[in-house]
Amino acid sequence: MRIRPADPADLPLLQDIERAAGEPFRALGMAAIADDAPPALDLLERYRRAGRAWVTDDGTGRPVAYLIHDTVDGAAHVEQVSVHPDAARRGVGRALLGHLAERAVHAGLPALTLTTFAEVPWNAPYYARLGFRTLTEDELTDGLREIRRTEAEHGLDRWPRVCMRRAL
Repeated sequence: MRIRPADPADLPLLQDIERAAGEPFRALGMAAIADDAPPALDLLERYRRAGRAWVTDDGTGRPVAYLIHDTVDGAAHVEQVSVHPDAARRGVGRALLGHLAERAVHAGLPALTLTTFAEVPWNAPYYARLGFRTLTEDELTDGLREIRRTEAEHGLDRWPRVCMRRAL
């Protein structure tokens, strides 16, 4: 499995991956998530130019998964990780998170953080199996609180959400 920086030509394909990865939410009664627009091309381009957009490709160069990240309060923060359903359950998401963890350690960052749905099987329970733990309200940093406020403004709090952290 090859992980590489996203190329400009990949960006529309990342939007396609995001749309496809959203479809399984429909079966959980979360059609609003499935219908949500993927990240805009200009946003993806900003992540790409900053060296914070990574893809896993299918061996032909075509991306099947991607991860974009920020640094939030001294931790590598997973802004989005999405895997096309055709490539799911093959360790692709785990590999992307591992890649980010290696880069974070190299940069001297002590942890990975993310926000996710608490009760979606391929969200918080999945991340827990990968060593992430749910943070209590008292453990949230200012940056994570701001991310959660923004998510709430976008209506994501219709379903339980959590912040998670994995020490490196």
